[in-house]
Amino acid sequence: MRTALVLGTGLIGTSAALALSARGVRVHLEDRDPDQPRTAAALGAGTEEPPEGPVDLAVVAVPPAHLAPALLALQRRGAARGYVDVGSVKGGPRRELAALGGDLGTYLGTHPMAGKERSGPLAATADLFEGRPWVLTPTPTLDTEVLNLALELVALCRAVPVVMDADAHDRAVALVSHTPQLVSSLVAARLERAEEAAVRLCGQGIRDVTRIAASDPGMWLDILAANPGPVADVLAEVAADLDETVRALRALESADEAKRGAGAAGVEAMLRRGRAGRERVPGKHGAAPAAYETVGVHISDRPGELARIFADAGRAGVNIEDVRIEHATGQAAGLVQLSVEPEAARVLTQALREHGWSVRQ
Repeated sequence: MRTALVLGTGLIGTSAALALSARGVRVHLEDRDPDQPRTAAALGAGTEEPPEGPVDLAVVAVPPAHLAPALLALQRRGAARGYVDVGSVKGGPRRELAALGGDLGTYLGTHPMAGKERSGPLAATADLFEGRPWVLTPTPTLDTEVLNLALELVALCRAVPVVMDADAHDRAVALVSHTPQLVSSLVAARLERAEEAAVRLCGQGIRDVTRIAASDPGMWLDILAANPGPVADVLAEVAADLDETVRALRALESADEAKRGAGAAGVEAMLRRGRAGRERVPGKHGAAPAAYETVGVHISDRPGELARIFADAGRAGVNIEDVRIEHATGQAAGLVQLSVEPEAARVLTQALREHGWSVRQ
């Protein structure tokens, strides 16, 4: 691949353009908002100049509702040898493109499983897709050259290709991406009119659950409107579980001992199901989740403190597998939680204490 056209210079499009440009591909940038490709070009994502002829690959990074018309327009003007999109929904846009008379032989629907709460070119990074799954949904009529170009795109972005059926993909992302967004927003919405005293008690748990609720509502409306059926199916199952859990909790208020026992059993069953499901989420490098031990370190909010902790851990020969920070309410301090292999926890604890850190294991 020597040349590419990126249509849509938001977070995903600009990140792909940055990755391609960094690896020697000449990238041409287009967007209906002229300010966005100008910004992306200033970041080093490519050029605003139109290509002199067909490029090797056109990457369409527009909202799902606009994918098929945008792809059709590019195909009719002969913009590229091959066309891919990076939208989060695959079945509907492909059927719409076929209904409009588009060429499915030169088009491959793809979806990089990466993103941020922030949007726009200024949020883009060349390493956004590194190590992340990138779904490809080829059809029997797809030209082999286009598939190879798409695989090269994935490789240049240092992502991991995953081949799926388009409709299976849409059901999968409804479960692992679209429904979690709605559930996060539903929980966060409880905080909108909550008493200030309650909000001040927010800890890491509520921050974890509501993190993605900070995403752009307009962007998510476009995504959900393109995949409403599968999302509604999953949300209906969640609603059924919620109803059952509410009944179990109400039973715990009963004066009847048998009802309280049944209620406790119902709540415990739901918690156990949740734990079993969480254990299936892939861990580091896509492997089964490891049982790490957590070492907590009290830290002040000063420049260089995190670097010192990591340096001290490195000198002790301990690899930090994961890290999270729990911020203290109203104080310039917090608790850094370092996840390490169980056999390394004692070594790390001793080394950090020797270097003057306050450690909680």
